[in-house]
Amino acid sequence: MIGDNAENGPLPVRAKLATEPIGLIGFAKLAGRNMLEVIPIETTQQTYLRGQASIHWICDPKVITEVLVGKGRSFPKSQFTKDIIGSAVGNGLILSEGEKWKAQRRRYSPLFAARNLPMLATHFARTGEEVARRMLEAGGDLDVARFSQEATLTNISRVMFSGSETVDPQTIRAGLRRYFEYIGYISLFDLMGFPAWVPRLKWTKGKAPVTNMRALAANVINSRGAERRDEPQDFLDLMIGALDEDGEDIDTTIDNLLTFVVAGHETAANTLAWGLYLLAMYPEVQDRLRGEVIEVAGDGPVTYEQATQMPQLLAHVRETLRLYPAAAFFARDAAEDLTVGEVEFKKGDAIFVPVYSVHRHARLWDGPNEYRADRFLNQKPERGKFLPFGDGPRVCIGAQYAETEITVLLASFLRRVEFDLTHHPIPRPVLTFTMRPGGPLILRATSAG
Repeated sequence: MIGDNAENGPLPVRAKLATEPIGLIGFAKLAGRNMLEVIPIETTQQTYLRGQASIHWICDPKVITEVLVGKGRSFPKSQFTKDIIGSAVGNGLILSEGEKWKAQRRRYSPLFAARNLPMLATHFARTGEEVARRMLEAGGDLDVARFSQEATLTNISRVMFSGSETVDPQTIRAGLRRYFEYIGYISLFDLMGFPAWVPRLKWTKGKAPVTNMRALAANVINSRGAERRDEPQDFLDLMIGALDEDGEDIDTTIDNLLTFVVAGHETAANTLAWGLYLLAMYPEVQDRLRGEVIEVAGDGPVTYEQATQMPQLLAHVRETLRLYPAAAFFARDAAEDLTVGEVEFKKGDAIFVPVYSVHRHARLWDGPNEYRADRFLNQKPERGKFLPFGDGPRVCIGAQYAETEITVLLASFLRRVEFDLTHHPIPRPVLTFTMRPGGPLILRATSAG
């Protein structure tokens, strides 16, 4: 399946949204399998929809901006969100609130500053060259979602866990795979808001993937801290340097390291896979972008500076993020009564923002389901309608990091590999922890030379 047809040919594959009202039990059951299936399809046509109980579906850029940036900027992450991802990221930046969140944000924001990206990009470029070579060695039809996951997993191993004498990279990668598999399962009881002490089905498999990953993280943090490198060589060095300044407790540090691991792996891998699919679907775009990469970067490793000089490739990355946002849904709980225009929120109401629908909304975008990367060339969307990294005080701290990683990896792949569609069906997007392909994403990989 490629997608529906438009005047200019087939459209990229779309998610299956809810076409009929869903009760609360049905909501919980469906959301555990694919959150996209509980989002009303009307959210791609209407900017506001009142859901069951105290749920508000918001797709109006002005209302979204008021909630994220204006009077609602202090509204906490929803309990719904905390129940789903709390086991994965603890009380790190994603879920912490109040003064604890502010302290962490101040501590870690400098780590993601542009001045550190050139050093990090050297790791991304090395990984890109290695994975491109492995794609060509595999030859023929291959699952680019799997190769994308391997690429971002390798990057994490290099920029967050590298150089440990006590834990080898293979052990770390194996632990990360088990960790992601464990946290990717969403319990029905979590979705229904059952207390944390009520047993979950995945508990029968044991919590070893989480406890082992936390132990690995503590081991790496302690051993790296003892090394005292003069110059930072990766992201973990930057974290250790920040900790030296204010002495954050080790549990919070582990929470944040795992937060960065989770956010930096799944989201980038999914965007990378969808980006390769779109290039295979539009070979003329692929050829043009390959030419841009070769003109700017030549045959050497792609640098951060070079990546910033590829506007067409960056536009492709952003159009991929529009069509397939990894963070395709977020929610807030109203901490107090708030009226925005004609929308009234009462204290305790759940504010749902289906980013997937906002990005494909008929009133917000021309050809919302079409691939048009030029909409991001020398243009900036209206605030509140392009939200791949959120907005406001809690905008994704690693937005620049993510765009740089994806751009460098794509550039490295494109220079070596040509991607084509095959007879294999293209899976629909599925949203659990992040939005990903709902199955193998098979493309044909051949040498671009």
